[in-house]
Amino acid sequence: MSKNREPALRVIGLRKAFGDHVAVDDIHLTVPAGSFYGLVGPNGAGKTTTLAMAVGLLRPDAGSAEIFGVDVWRDPVQAKALIGVLPDGNAMPERLTGREVLTYLGQLRGLPPAVVAERTDELLRVLELDSAERTLVIEYSTGMRKKIGLAVALLHAPRLLVLDEPFEAVDPVSSAMIRTILRGFVDSGGSVIVSSHVMALVERLCDHVGVISDGRVVAAGPLADVRGSGTLEDAFVDLVGARTGGMEGLAWLTS
Repeated sequence: MSKNREPALRVIGLRKAFGDHVAVDDIHLTVPAGSFYGLVGPNGAGKTTTLAMAVGLLRPDAGSAEIFGVDVWRDPVQAKALIGVLPDGNAMPERLTGREVLTYLGQLRGLPPAVVAERTDELLRVLELDSAERTLVIEYSTGMRKKIGLAVALLHAPRLLVLDEPFEAVDPVSSAMIRTILRGFVDSGGSVIVSSHVMALVERLCDHVGVISDGRVVAAGPLADVRGSGTLEDAFVDLVGARTGGMEGLAWLTS
C-alpha cells in the first residue's frame, strides 16, 4: 500500500490502566485519510486517553498507533512531524504573548524564521488574536487559549489535526471561524479528528464517527452508517445505554 493510501490514523489494540481502573480497553480505530472524523463518548469514556496515546503524549500499556503508516512510538520524530495536536488542558508557555509562543514553537520545529513570522502573522489575524498582541497567554480567556492552541497545531502545516474538544468555551463567532478553517483544511486534502460532547456539532462537521463507551469502541464508520435512520444523538443514547429517567428520586424538585 502506498503512503498516500495509508489511513491518517490507525489505532491497534490500545490499552491503558490507571491502578485498578482500565481507562482504555483494547481500542481499534481506523481514520481514513482525507476524512473529518468525530470521536464521541460520555465523560470518562476514554476519548482523551485514547487520543493522548495515539499522538505520543501518553505511553500505552499495550497496542500501537500509526500516523500515515508511521509508528508513533517506534518513530516518534517522523510521526509527530505529520500531526498538529490540540491536547486536553492545552498547556503552553504562559509568560509569553501569542506571537512569542508561535515564534518559539515554530523555531523548535526547525521552521525558517521568515516562514515562522509569515505564518504567525496570518494565524493571529485569521484567528482574531492580533488585537491581543501584547497580552500574555496567562491572561487569555479559555476561548483565546483554544485559538492559540489551534494556531500552534496548524503552524507547521501538518497532514493530520488531532483536536480534543476544540470548540469548548469558544464563542459562536469564533466557533464558526474555526469550523471554516477546519473544513478548508479537509477540503484541501488534510485530515481532522475532533473529540466532542456535542452531537449536533459532530453531525454537522464530520463524515466519519467513532463512539467510545467504558474504554471500548461501540460503533465506528461513516456517519450515515453509525447514526442510521435517526440522529447521531439518538444513536449515541442507544449505543451507550444512557438513562433518561433523570428525575426519579427528585420528587422534591417538582412538588
